[in-house]
Amino acid sequence: MTTTGLATAQNGIGSWQGANPPAFDAAGISEASHRIREDCTIVAHPSTGDIGAAFDGQLGAAGIGQYPVLATLPAMYPEWLGDRSFAEMHGTRFAYVSGAMANGIATTTLVCEIAKMGGLGFFGSAGLGLGPVEAAIDELSEALDGQGLPWGCNLIHSPNEPALEEAVAELFLRRGVRKVSAAAYMGLTPAIVRYAYRGITEAPDGTIHRANMVFAKISRPETARHFMTPAPKAMLDALVAVGKLTVAEAQLASRLPVAEDITVESDSGGHTDNRPLGPLFSSIQAARDEVQAVHQYQRPIRLGAAGGIATPQAAASAFALGAAYVLTGTVNEACVESGLCSEGREMLAQADVADVTMAPAADMFELGVDVQVLSRGTMFAIRAKQLYQLYRQYPSMDAIPPERAATVEQTILRASFADAWQSTREFWLISDPAEVERAEADPHHKMALTFRAYLGLSSRWAIEGLSDRRLDYQIWCGPSMGAFNAWTHGSFLETAQDRTVAQVARNLLEGAAVITRAQQLRTYGLPVPSSVFNYRPRPLG
Repeated sequence: MTTTGLATAQNGIGSWQGANPPAFDAAGISEASHRIREDCTIVAHPSTGDIGAAFDGQLGAAGIGQYPVLATLPAMYPEWLGDRSFAEMHGTRFAYVSGAMANGIATTTLVCEIAKMGGLGFFGSAGLGLGPVEAAIDELSEALDGQGLPWGCNLIHSPNEPALEEAVAELFLRRGVRKVSAAAYMGLTPAIVRYAYRGITEAPDGTIHRANMVFAKISRPETARHFMTPAPKAMLDALVAVGKLTVAEAQLASRLPVAEDITVESDSGGHTDNRPLGPLFSSIQAARDEVQAVHQYQRPIRLGAAGGIATPQAAASAFALGAAYVLTGTVNEACVESGLCSEGREMLAQADVADVTMAPAADMFELGVDVQVLSRGTMFAIRAKQLYQLYRQYPSMDAIPPERAATVEQTILRASFADAWQSTREFWLISDPAEVERAEADPHHKMALTFRAYLGLSSRWAIEGLSDRRLDYQIWCGPSMGAFNAWTHGSFLETAQDRTVAQVARNLLEGAAVITRAQQLRTYGLPVPSSVFNYRPRPLG
């Protein structure tokens, strides 16, 4: 050992002795890294100065025992990762959230399993009608409320359908849905502001209580600021004027951010800006600290991390960045509880990190917004891009050259433009007749609605498992799916039919705790083997 190691040993803060000797070798230190639920004593070898880990035994004054003590590490648990206030506020065991994959891919079964495991799950209500969403609320309320377990639903920004967004928010308020994941917002809307502030009250001691909690999923600092600050007074006054907020609620709203939980979404499946987590989290963290200093809120704004949370290393690094909680998405889509068909889950199980691409989004087609999807085994992305190029290039379907029109009709829509529009028209006559009126007056809008129908149906085909449309499956997927598959290779989680959301969650958190402990040991000078940082999945109770 070096002179420095010996000097460190001589400067111990105490001494340790016990029946079982400390671990100084690779195997022993590897075992020590996994013994996270026990107090660990960092000791030095009195002769060589090597640094090792000891358990149990007795601590004494310096020079009394066999081994000089350099530090002590208390036991740590996966439950202690993240911000403790998250679990206290939301009634969870772990700082772990499962995301609201749209069209019911995040099923009620998935949400219930996450709640029973000790996390918080959001039902994927985006893209569903009010009837199915209310039925899901009934099921979740009956299954979880009596046990005091938390759950929530998704409220997605719908710039093309503001009436639908308002109706969903109204449903959540009427049915007492207390947690909402706000997704795809570029700014505030009356619907999300009304939900955030309805029912807020002030206790005699000045503490403000909010009935509803918004989790704002964002990927840009400027968007985050909208949710970190109180809603604009003009918007609050307008809601008061139409009776959707009381005067008292609007006054209290000026002292609260729209959301106290901000989910920082890096490169992920579905809607994403493809940003890496490190710099994105840091920039939004700086914005949060600035806003907090200005407004001096009673409670802190928590930042969660999403996108790429598919391995213990990723989860541990997110917590090390300062994440109050982590949110998973694509890895849950690949589990048996998800609403994706079994064939779609098998496709995800074969994905590598490069098997993803960007494609036009159904809900924001005209705006040119993309979503990240699986590219391996499906032609959806290529075909969706062809439709968007035609939309940008031509003013109407009639203006598309015959040979290109024939290709679209035969290989993508599998119907003539006239028939495709007719089925699209029937849908909108029920959903929003104003869209039909607008489309019949504007051929370009008619083309947008017709092409959007393919985009919307493609995700449903992947849910329903429509085999003759397999090449058109739209499966939201981030590159983290490939990392997850590599991590689970050769383990009990390797095959799609054996993946459950609870086991995935428990292994991610257990592994993150082991890696966190390994990093602690390494900072004290222990030669931690590199294999410890690749925690392997195992069945956990």
